[in-house]
Amino acid sequence: MLDDWLAPKAAALEARGLTRLLRARAADDDLIDLAGNDYLGLSRDPRVVEAAAEAVRTWGTGSTASRLVTGTTALHEELESALAAYVGQETALAFSSGYLANLGVVTALGGPGTLLVSDEHVHASLVDACRLSRSRVEIVPHNDVEAVEKVLAERNEPHAVVMTESVFSVLSDEAPLAELAATTAAHNAVLLVDEAHGLGVTGGGHGSVHAQGLAGRDHVVVTMTLSKSLASQGGVVLGPAVLRNHLINRSRPFIYDTGLNPAACAAALAALGVLSAEPDRPARIHAATAHLAATFGVPLPAGPVVSIPMPGPQQAVEAADVCRRNGVRVGSFRPPSVPDGISRLRLTAHAGLSGDDLDRAGAVIVDAIGQVS
Repeated sequence: MLDDWLAPKAAALEARGLTRLLRARAADDDLIDLAGNDYLGLSRDPRVVEAAAEAVRTWGTGSTASRLVTGTTALHEELESALAAYVGQETALAFSSGYLANLGVVTALGGPGTLLVSDEHVHASLVDACRLSRSRVEIVPHNDVEAVEKVLAERNEPHAVVMTESVFSVLSDEAPLAELAATTAAHNAVLLVDEAHGLGVTGGGHGSVHAQGLAGRDHVVVTMTLSKSLASQGGVVLGPAVLRNHLINRSRPFIYDTGLNPAACAAALAALGVLSAEPDRPARIHAATAHLAATFGVPLPAGPVVSIPMPGPQQAVEAADVCRRNGVRVGSFRPPSVPDGISRLRLTAHAGLSGDDLDRAGAVIVDAIGQVS
């Protein structure tokens, strides 16, 4: 039955060059990594690794239950307090993934009586949150503040949430946060900013919301992942205490999910400590990003992602395969993962890349593109 049902779907994906495969990497592989999101280069830092190991020795391998039962440890509260203080928010609440953090806050704020206004380029987690929210949803053109203002002005709902990312994950451009914050305030709406690619990168590491002077505003909500700059796993929602209390009582992905494991909390907390103690790391990300952008003649992005348009999905996959065979790992983004339908090689800069790494990777990528184009 399943073969008859699913085999034609698989064949259709294959014909369009959109089949996705899992590729296991070895612990000791020596590829230059321009595909992962370890922006600060801390996933193997001995301080971060030891903190996670010590948490396992102290707390065991799992959190044992949901946060409301036995899944909240002293590490959860320490991480939440430290991260909120670092980015200038009143409170934080940790979820077991960044995806669930976005699902959790949007569905808890959504429902009848709440309008959701979504930038067309937001992450899939926010798209899915809209679908699950039972709210009316309006999708607006990318970074179009006037479109947001128009939708808010014409709404009938008493509440509204405008959703964006501080730095977008494919094009690596920044949202006009100051203008969006002013517009939402004028229309008694909430601005929700996903800082997945801003934390540890923009604003000296504190993120774009902090850099724009918007941290702590009572109508600004921030979500973050712990799996990128903080080299761990999990997600966080940050904002006023009244929001945190609401999520504890109304957010189904928080209430019914097993809590983030203590080792992940400890690793993220240690990574945040390294970032605080070594504030030059974000500048090293930007230097590597500038090097890559110059190599490929693309505009300098706001974040750590350099996207190289490819003629089509098959060429993107083939170029990534050529790069891997020659010692460089790059991302291959194809529909529906790209917001404008253009397949790309997606390169992510990180603080641990040397000039020699970048030169070698650049030469390999240029050659791979030439082979498949």
